[in-house]
Amino acid sequence: MRILLINPPNCGRSIPEERYGITSLKQIFRGEPLSLETLAGNLPEHDVRILDLKADPAGLEATLAAFVPDLVGLTAMTCEANTVLALAGAIKKNAPATVVVGGVHASNDPDFFNHPDIDYIAIGLGKQSLREQISHLESGDQTPVPGIARTNPGQKLRWQPRSFSRADLADSVAPRYDLVDHYRPQYTLEGLGLQMGLVASAAGCPYDCNFCCIGPLTGGAYLTASIATVLRDIRALPQAPVIRLVDANSFGQPDHALALAEAIAEVGLRKQYLADVRSDMVVRTPHLLKRWREVGLRAVVIGFEEIEDQALGNMNKANNQANNREAIRILHDLGLTIVGDFIIAPDYTEDQFDRLGEFVREQQIELPMYTVLTPLPGTGLYERMKTEISNHNLDYYTLTNAVVPTRLEEKLFYQRYAALLQDGHHNAKV
Repeated sequence: MRILLINPPNCGRSIPEERYGITSLKQIFRGEPLSLETLAGNLPEHDVRILDLKADPAGLEATLAAFVPDLVGLTAMTCEANTVLALAGAIKKNAPATVVVGGVHASNDPDFFNHPDIDYIAIGLGKQSLREQISHLESGDQTPVPGIARTNPGQKLRWQPRSFSRADLADSVAPRYDLVDHYRPQYTLEGLGLQMGLVASAAGCPYDCNFCCIGPLTGGAYLTASIATVLRDIRALPQAPVIRLVDANSFGQPDHALALAEAIAEVGLRKQYLADVRSDMVVRTPHLLKRWREVGLRAVVIGFEEIEDQALGNMNKANNQANNREAIRILHDLGLTIVGDFIIAPDYTEDQFDRLGEFVREQQIELPMYTVLTPLPGTGLYERMKTEISNHNLDYYTLTNAVVPTRLEEKLFYQRYAALLQDGHHNAKV
């Protein structure tokens, strides 16, 4: 079977840019489409290609004409959902292909894609379920595949939930990194010009923050790839001096993470690493961070989210400011760069903007990143805030737009937001 996997183009819209001419807040998503590379790796019997419309925005029509796929798979974050629907329509007009949609938004809000131009929806990790569905299509087997919903426009969407396990990682087969080699020069670490490769060492997260859309991808499970798998994938990216571990919580199982660091040291993989960690884990296991620093860890991404315990509690973050401050101290002592994620609530006052900015400066967060609290469909936050939402156009769900009314006058809110970003970029260190 000829299979085309498509990464949608950059398509999120920006309220501050469109209404107030503030261009510094528009978020652009970069990096190789690892999810599609991993899907392709588990389909070795098929002729698979990847079209990255972020790197080649005008490539759809020519690729469809030249390749004539039997099946097209699309992935989508929430802000890309409308664009993926439009792409599905264009595909159906230009190619007699079966269309499957998966990814974060499909897993959190599958009903959105119950549309005539889409045939199947992959809900959660799709590496094994897509393979099973393709096998059924080839054999004519009509048995439902767990984790795959057949669309039924105008009717209630029905599917058999999948109980995700380590087997769904299918980590015995490598991602098809080679399928994007012609795009790879564009996958660089912005500002440094270094090529960055993406490697998955785990899937899911053992926590349940109410703003996060990761949980449904694994049904709430936290799954770690084997150490041999991670080493294999790092070796498969010799041209990338920086490896980004893309897991939501890279060190969610500290013993496993320590064993991985020891294995990296043993085989002599000389890379620099960027990983996501939680501050409470840093406080509990500083020796783990020290060992990773010794084997090449250069920077960590930490979701600090807020600077007050009450706000963290409202997010179901299961963490506190004492841990955040102590983690910052430990990481600075180790010489690790901190990429600190903070979430700005639409009801922020000017005083809260001031205090957040002061916290970042006082704690010397090298690379602060700021997003706007967004009730993404399928999350607990959405259920809590859905009656407050004033903007239902998913194009704006980029995490840089307020989709509920702001307490401050809207233009002032975005001006203060932009000022935080500008201050953070001015003081950024790597």
